[in-house]
Order: sequence, then C-alpha cells, then structure tokens
Amino acid sequence: MKYRSLGRTGIQVSPYALGAMMFGALGNPDHDDSIRIIHRALDAGINFIDTADVYSQGESEEIVGKALKGRRDGVVLASKVHYPMGEDPNHRGNSRHWIMTAVENSLRRLQTDHLDLYQIHRPDPTVDIEETLSALSDLIRSGKVRAIGTSTFPASEIVEAQWVAERRGLERFHTEQPPYSIVNRSIEREVLPIAQRYGMGTLVWSPLGQGLLTGRHRKGKQIDTHRSGYTPQHFSDERKLEVIEQLIPLAEEAGLPMAHLAMAFAIAHPGVTSAILGPRTMEQLDDLLAGADVTLDDEILDRIDEIAPPGTDAGPNQAAYIPPALSNVSMRRRPIAERSAA
Repeated sequence: MKYRSLGRTGIQVSPYALGAMMFGALGNPDHDDSIRIIHRALDAGINFIDTADVYSQGESEEIVGKALKGRRDGVVLASKVHYPMGEDPNHRGNSRHWIMTAVENSLRRLQTDHLDLYQIHRPDPTVDIEETLSALSDLIRSGKVRAIGTSTFPASEIVEAQWVAERRGLERFHTEQPPYSIVNRSIEREVLPIAQRYGMGTLVWSPLGQGLLTGRHRKGKQIDTHRSGYTPQHFSDERKLEVIEQLIPLAEEAGLPMAHLAMAFAIAHPGVTSAILGPRTMEQLDDLLAGADVTLDDEILDRIDEIAPPGTDAGPNQAAYIPPALSNVSMRRRPIAERSAA
C-alpha cells in the first residue's frame, strides 16, 4: 500500500481508508467477524480507520476499540460528532457543550487517549462556527485530538471556517470528508479546489456510489441488497442507472470489475487523499483490496468524463447535506402577501 500526506498535517495515510459504518447493528452485528475484517485491512497496509459516534449508536466505535488493542500506534484513527446520540436535545450538534461530552464518550468506546482526526459530521446552522472551532482547539491543546476536520460541508462554509480560524487564532480544519464517485462528481466544482487551496486532506465517502457502482444494480433488474433496503429511491434512479449501463461495457473492455474501476477513479483525482471502503463482510473487503494496484490511464478517464461529465451528479445523493436554504420551504418562499410585484 502506498501512502499520501493528509493535507498539511504531516500524517501519512493509505489511499484506501477503512470505513467502520457497517460494523455493528447497522451492518454486521458480529463483533468477532467485524474485528477480523479490521485486522485484514490493517494487514493489507491500510492504516486509516474512519468511524463516528452515531454509527450503530456507539457500537461501531466499541468494535474498532476492541480491534485496535495492541495495534493502536500504527493506526490513524478518525471519528466524528454531530448526529443525535439519544433523546436529549443537547446530545447532538456542534456546540461546545456537546463536543466536550461526545469526545470523552468516543475515547472511552475506542479505548484510546486521543483521536488522530476528529471531524464535524455535518454543518449545524444553529451554532456559530467560532464556538465549534474554539471547543476543537481546546481538545487539540489538551492532547485528546491531533487534527480536526469537516464532513460534507459546502465550499462556502469551509472557507468561512478557515477565515474564522485565522482571525480568531483558532485551530483550523485540516480535512474534509465529502461524497465522491463517478455518479456524484459535484464536489469537483468547488469543494475539491477549495480543499486544495487551503492544503486540506480529503477523504471521500461512498466511492462506490452507495453500492450502485458494484454493477449489481441494472436497468430492469433490481435486486435486494443490504444498502438498497435503506434508500430504495437511490437504486431506482433512472439517471444513475443509465450511467451504470454505459460504464459496464467500459469496465469490461478494460478487463476490470466495476468496483475496481470506481475505486481507481476516486483516488485518481489529485485533490483526493483517501477513499473510504465500507465493507460489511470479509468477501467485500477482499474484493476491493484485489483492485488496490489498478491504475486508470487517460483514455479510460476521458471515457468516464464523457459518460459522467466532470463536476456533475447523475442524480441526487440522498445522504448528502442539504442546506436549510433548500430543505426549509419557508426560506425559499415569501409569505403569500409579499409574493406579487404590485
């Protein structure tokens, strides 16, 4: 496994990162099997593990913690905070109040005294970014966190956070974790260039298009898979399926499984540091590891550009962040009495 610099942190990470979302009740509830998968990834040279407190409500972190006993020093360990952890209205979000509590909970579950990377899982419009950065800066100074990052932040909010950090003398975000795949390329327009401008590392999630780019889902041939049960609309989107139908013969011509084509595409972009693998089974991990040495030449990348144009999404990513200006109807429509010009 080759290694790349994680932005300007000085940390070296593998181009494949192991995502732990599927370990626990959400995916694989067998702790021993999940631990074997983690060990297999580490033995293959992957040194970057990404989890979050919300994954199976802490169970993923517990599994990762058990798996890293005796191996923690050789791993770049990342987790996240933001999503609700219970019914308490203050056990969520990006406030200092919650971050300081959440990090202690994560450290306990992970059985470690520090996180190499602590990420804000999504923006929180109710919290001033200075409040969030101030709390994260204190965690870095205390030694509990080595570096901080964001996940699925719009380009404008990434820039704002960089400016606030500079003006207030606070620690700045060194990484961003956005969705990126052949069917969802919109981050190429602003997010990736902004991350490169600020020297941020980028670890992309869902490089297999949430399972679409395995090639198992075809037009007129829908199958039941673990992921399709959560977002069926994603797997029936005709625009995305049309892209898949055009990619399959390209992959066959190149002599590559679809998943290997998709992973190689994701890590070929100069703005991408690592792509996150999210295996639920050992077979899935082994299948992906088998493509670690695949290199896509310019001709294949040009063909992909023709099928899925740069900077575009074949269809919406239901798991991505939707800003309130789009999700909140009242922010898009004036009161009826104010809508007319006269």
